[in-house]
Amino acid sequence: MLMIRDVLDKQVVDRNEVKIGKVDGIVAQLREGKPPRIIAVEIGSIALARRLGPLPGRWMVILAAKLGGERHAKPHRVAWSKVRDIGLDIEVDVDVRKTAIFDWQGWLRDHVVGRIPGA
Repeated sequence: MLMIRDVLDKQVVDRNEVKIGKVDGIVAQLREGKPPRIIAVEIGSIALARRLGPLPGRWMVILAAKLGGERHAKPHRVAWSKVRDIGLDIEVDVDVRKTAIFDWQGWLRDHVVGRIPGA
C-alpha cells in the first residue's frame, strides 16, 4: 500500500456512513532498526495547515484555540486500529457524534450562516 496515494486526502466516513472529513495527515511512529508504523490519521484544518509548513500550522493552532478553546488546538486523530476499510472512502469504526469533529459546523451555523439574511 502506498500511504500517500491510498490514504491521504481521501474521504473518511464513520461507522454510520456519515462523512466526517478527509485525511489531512498521517501519523507514523519511528522505530529504530524497523520500518515506521502508522498509528493514526489526522482530520482537520490544523493537520492541513501543517502540510503547508510550520508557520501556517502554528497560526491555525492559535486560531483554533481562540475560537474553540484548547480542545480544538490539536487535529482530530483517528487511531489506525479504528480503520476498517480503505476503498473509495476510508471507513473508520468511530461514531462522529461522540467526537468534537463537527463542533465547527455547529459554530459556523450559529454564528455565521444563521446571520445571513435568507439563509
